Amino acid sequence: MPGRRLTPVPDARAVAHDVLVRVETTAAFADVLLSRRIAMLPPADRALATELVYGTLAWQGRLDHHLRALVRGSMERLDPPVRAALRLGLHQLLFLDRVPAYAAVDASVRLARPAGRGAAGLVNAVLRRAAREGRDGVALPDASADPIERLAVEWSHPRWLVERLAAEVPLVELPELLAAHNRRGPVTVRANPLRTTPDLLAQELDARGVQAAPARWAPDALVVERAAGRLRGSDAFRAGRFAFQGEASQLVTLLLGVEPGTTALDACAAPGGKTAHAASLAAPGGRVIAIDVHPAGARRIAAEAQRLGLGNVSPLVADVRRPPIGTPLDAVLVDAPCSGLGTLRRHPELRWRRHPDDLARFAALQSALLDAVAPLVRAGGALVYAVCTPMRAETDDVVAAFLDAQPRFVRESPAARLPAAAVALVTPEGALRTWPHRHDLDAFFAVRLRAR
Repeated sequence: MPGRRLTPVPDARAVAHDVLVRVETTAAFADVLLSRRIAMLPPADRALATELVYGTLAWQGRLDHHLRALVRGSMERLDPPVRAALRLGLHQLLFLDRVPAYAAVDASVRLARPAGRGAAGLVNAVLRRAAREGRDGVALPDASADPIERLAVEWSHPRWLVERLAAEVPLVELPELLAAHNRRGPVTVRANPLRTTPDLLAQELDARGVQAAPARWAPDALVVERAAGRLRGSDAFRAGRFAFQGEASQLVTLLLGVEPGTTALDACAAPGGKTAHAASLAAPGGRVIAIDVHPAGARRIAAEAQRLGLGNVSPLVADVRRPPIGTPLDAVLVDAPCSGLGTLRRHPELRWRRHPDDLARFAALQSALLDAVAPLVRAGGALVYAVCTPMRAETDDVVAAFLDAQPRFVRESPAARLPAAAVALVTPEGALRTWPHRHDLDAFFAVRLRAR
């Protein structure tokens, strides 16, 4: 009886190359693609594939600056698989000292071969030259002549984005902020208070070999090592004793002031992290209505609520700009769609996808969402507006326009709703604002508005 043919297991570089090509040619996100593909790899290869994907995307601008000096002709005219092979190989040569140069070059040449002998020859010649010349083979722009261009290339950001960020933080902090975008942030989970405590959860995870430590800002948060595969397969996850939720996201939920008996609305709810957090605080006796425009989003929210043992979540499929709710609510959260430019540590590809015009487009949608839900908030109730972006057009400007148009609402300091450690994150203007270079958190913005 003939033996079964075994499907070859792809190596880390092949997986990374496939993800990079798909990120560039589709609207997919690297983390989603990567999680689906690395499960078949050995642990060491999973770590390498992850480093290759996130590192190549984060440093893409710097890599392309080098490649334009090494490639004859236009980088933009190359086929995406060839461009990805060049970036992948050069990232290893410039930023991964532990990878031998020959391994980086040979693997990239192999990945380019399906595009033809000419493509493989180009990749081979370019990367061998890069290996000979080293990290300093291509000069960076002159900082004295154009400091913004130097920062954009040196720290791998589009120029327009560096210009916008220069208006949000002091210039002396800008390099530190840009550098922080190129480092992956910590993985944070939230202990489910209905089934465990942070201390007990930390002990359980430690016993499984996953290091967990109390987070700095949020009371139910634990910072865990990067072992998402092991965590999702753990008894603690299956039993709903924790949820994956960033620390800044947990603080936003606290601004709602949800207590047992509260009726709240999460107006843009998927994937449901803040919905589940608010529902755990509203029990017993309270309820959280979770609206998402996509049926798949509502199903995901329902599944997460069931896993966490939350029977007080009511998912609805609707456009929140026409909310099917007539009862006044105690609290409403508008965690609005936004540019996502505060999440570049987790989604480095966003810096290459976004354009300056996107900010105005998102701001218009954010304003429309706030106007739509404002009538749903009872007198004395709270409306929390949150976005994961630092851009003024999506943060302060949106809030100012809303308050001008809706005199029934006033700003209320979020400090009283936050744990003592997190009060330091409240700005003099009364907003919760977090930064990766200052706080090791994604760049979130949130305000609490009270209805009169």
